[in-house]
Amino acid sequence: MRTRRLRRLAVGKTLVIAAALALAVPGVAYANTVGVTVKTPGATAGPASTFSEISTNAHCTSGLISGGGINQAIGTGTSSNGNKINGTSPSPDGSTEYTGSTGVVGTDVAYWLGIGGSGGAVNADFSSTPYALCLTSNLINHTQVVMNKIAAPTTSGTVGLVTATCPANTRLLGGGARITPASVGSLKPIASFPTFNNSAHDYGQKAAADGETNPDSWTAVGWNGGGNSSNTTYAYAICSGNNINIGGTTVKVRFSEVSGPTAATSGQTVTAGCGQNDGKLVSGGAAISGGSVTTTDFTGPGSVGDHLNGSYPSDSGGTPVADGTTTAAYWTAFTHTGGGSSPSTSSDVWALCADDGV
Repeated sequence: MRTRRLRRLAVGKTLVIAAALALAVPGVAYANTVGVTVKTPGATAGPASTFSEISTNAHCTSGLISGGGINQAIGTGTSSNGNKINGTSPSPDGSTEYTGSTGVVGTDVAYWLGIGGSGGAVNADFSSTPYALCLTSNLINHTQVVMNKIAAPTTSGTVGLVTATCPANTRLLGGGARITPASVGSLKPIASFPTFNNSAHDYGQKAAADGETNPDSWTAVGWNGGGNSSNTTYAYAICSGNNINIGGTTVKVRFSEVSGPTAATSGQTVTAGCGQNDGKLVSGGAAISGGSVTTTDFTGPGSVGDHLNGSYPSDSGGTPVADGTTTAAYWTAFTHTGGGSSPSTSSDVWALCADDGV
């Protein structure tokens, strides 16, 4: 009888311990081993001549690129209209670009390019600073780059929109955009953002909205002030590697849109950030647009001279973070008009926040 009672007590204690462990398990299930270090070498001056570009890079000495950005100094006065982003994109070695055949073009990339271009005016203050977001994760230990391109825009005031989609059973981590040739001073990418390859997002023409999870594609939009049949716009999607179980991972989108800039030779900044339960900032995107980019197909802004001057990791006030930062949680877009007014123009920013569930 005593033996039976002791056995019942032992079973009861076991059930209590099991219940306590069951309460603790959800905390373990939602752990996150994603870590991100921002690397930046500082500013590279230029371009010093019109209708040209300079290229600079940020390098992940450890970890892998999950995304990257660029911020430009433009000076003041009407000449400030001449500095523009020509590219914010991955590279296998810090100089080579993925501009050839489309599809999966690289794996485990560790460099990010910041490419600054000029239009018909320059000044001595022009510079570009690239940023690489270097990812570590106990789960996502390989990445791949998918590139897509379109021969557009070829006429003034029309968009050249192209979308790169991650392979099945992988997770989008970030992306980038590029235009060529640099000799067309009015040509620039005006948008680079996460999206979905589905009908609800018109297969990349509508951007991912605030709070949406697990986008699978990245869209780039080229914009031009004149006609040129050789213009090309490139979109880059940074995706997790193949054969990684992404079932427990979540990438959450944070998005913000504000009006402006609308006056000639003026700028605007807008910032979005990852909340405490969203995961770690792994990348971001930016646009200057006709507005409502998450609910309608992308439209261009109010003037053909409008352009981007920044898409970069920042603090909550929009200040770029320093080299080696491991706590970046915000992304900022810096937009600018040209020499004419730009009615009904909006500025947009996206932050991607990742939790690997490990």
